[in-house]
Amino acid sequence: MTTHTPHPYYPLDLILDHYVPNTYTMADTLTLLFSTFGAIAVGSIALSYQKRNSTIRGLGNQLTFLWFVMCGFIHFFLEGYFGVYHKTLAGDQHPLAQVWKEYALSDSRYLSSDSFVLIMERITAFAWGPLAFFTAHAMYHNRPSRHIAQLIISLGQLYGCVLYYATTMVEGSPHCDPRPYYFYFYFGFFNFFWMVVPSILIHNSVKNLYRAMKVAVAAETESKKVKKSK
Repeated sequence: MTTHTPHPYYPLDLILDHYVPNTYTMADTLTLLFSTFGAIAVGSIALSYQKRNSTIRGLGNQLTFLWFVMCGFIHFFLEGYFGVYHKTLAGDQHPLAQVWKEYALSDSRYLSSDSFVLIMERITAFAWGPLAFFTAHAMYHNRPSRHIAQLIISLGQLYGCVLYYATTMVEGSPHCDPRPYYFYFYFGFFNFFWMVVPSILIHNSVKNLYRAMKVAVAAETESKKVKKSK
């Protein structure tokens, strides 16, 4: 009779023979994660505070700057780690791997090298990660490219998150632990930010780009009238 390494992930018949339990407890993992997020947030707020009277005005812009800096770190480093080490993640004891093994209780596709999740996360890490840093940089220096970059990355984040939810929920979420803490907090709450915030930022960028194009079109029209009158 063939036996496989026991593990806590769904579906329960998922084969993860290289699985090794975390050495960190759930509390240790979440403390590590949120303390790192906190340090990044403090640094981002300090940077935005330096520009509060010039290029980053108002609470909304400061929060947007914080969002993109945070996205850059999460996408490039955390999700990038998954993109590179996905095959050995279940047996990996690196702190970032242990974060992923904890999160995978809500979605085991992260330990089985699911093709959709792997492709989505690699795009997120190595395209949206650098673009998030670029967007934050453009905001900090008040570059005209800010809203173009913001629109592109926000559309990508929203589209990826919708597909992430849909591709497992259409199957009845067999990869998710049904216990409320893992399903609603890990799987639902953690990812819901990447649907709400990008939607707000898409609206913001479209509004600003439309306003800029309206001014440009008006200026072009006026220029043509002046030329005709000469």
